[in-house]
Amino acid sequence: MRRTDPEGRGPVRYGPPLPDQGLPVLPELRAELAAAAGRADTELFGGGPAFLDAACGYWTRRGLPTAADRVAVAPGAAALLLALTGALGGDVLAPRPCAAWWAPQARLLGRSVFRVATPAECGGVPDPYALLETLRRVREEGGDPRLLVLSVADDPTATVAPPELVHEAVEAAVGEGLHVVSDETWRDTLHRPHDTVLLSPAEMAPDDVTVITDLAGAFLPQGWPAAVARFPSGEAGALLRSRVLDVLTAVGARVAEPVAAAAAYALDEPAAVSERLAAAARLHADVAGAAHRAVTAAGAVARPPQAGRHLYVDLGPLRSALGARGVGDAQDLEDHLSARLGMPAPGGHRFGDDLGALRVRLGTGPLLGGTDEERTRSLTASTPLELPHVQRALTRLGSAFDDLRDDAR
Repeated sequence: MRRTDPEGRGPVRYGPPLPDQGLPVLPELRAELAAAAGRADTELFGGGPAFLDAACGYWTRRGLPTAADRVAVAPGAAALLLALTGALGGDVLAPRPCAAWWAPQARLLGRSVFRVATPAECGGVPDPYALLETLRRVREEGGDPRLLVLSVADDPTATVAPPELVHEAVEAAVGEGLHVVSDETWRDTLHRPHDTVLLSPAEMAPDDVTVITDLAGAFLPQGWPAAVARFPSGEAGALLRSRVLDVLTAVGARVAEPVAAAAAYALDEPAAVSERLAAAARLHADVAGAAHRAVTAAGAVARPPQAGRHLYVDLGPLRSALGARGVGDAQDLEDHLSARLGMPAPGGHRFGDDLGALRVRLGTGPLLGGTDEERTRSLTASTPLELPHVQRALTRLGSAFDDLRDDAR
């Protein structure tokens, strides 16, 4: 991630990607991609039959029965959100903080994005009362809010919103006439899937929720862009899908045929894929837990990570020590920690947080090793935290925060 210029303070082109898996590509996925590399035909806009059928099976296994005429695919979730925003019109509401790529889609179309506070226990889903108050204020000022984007399993906070909060927020949004886009990119990365209840908004408001999932969250490498969208049932859902397909076609947003073949294979969830998903979730849970202990022991604040490959850290309690090092805002903090840790540490301003707040997202992928051999050992070890290369990475992380704690004292 490149240093931003002082004037830009985080332009989109320098923004952070999704937290990296930090693991070698699954051999079976490589084989599927290679087998399709020689095909001369092209994947249809919106997805070919095999890809669409695989997506239907994926959602049906998660309690969301889906027909192929309610699915569309694109080369990344950003393209889907852009198309949805263009099709729905109006202004957009999103929680603060939220994924770095949400707001640029709306702003590219000239739409306003209004941030809504989240409750203390989690990110990704707005506080229902704050949502209603924001809607009232926006409308009084002449705004036209039509779309709420949320994520139950969240980037950047790595939390999972409790079902009762999801229900209240979606009920409030639908009651006010908003369409809800549920970004479920991280739903298959739960750290403790048997102990964490994840409720998709589409389960409670099937006529008013579109689900999008970027397969770089759990299934595919980031360099193989593919994402899927599930539209509501009924005539309104069919019309929305048709409009989205128009936008995808107009901008040439088509998934490459080899990537589509690998994505369809992954979404069918054969044993190799399911085993990798489970092993990767366990590994990132262990490392994220250790990283969380390290940063909180130094006096920083972070919610315990529950999903994904990251955690969101507030260094406000260490502001005096950071100020002595020339760190006064989130961009300075990003520069300082990225250099100190030797890994990307995007500041909270990239996720819609205040520039003055000293918050960063830290990924766990860079802590798993510097070579494919080390990363494979991390994945297969019964106690990955005892591996020398993982210990070194965690020690480097802990030392950076301990230095700040000592200076603050």
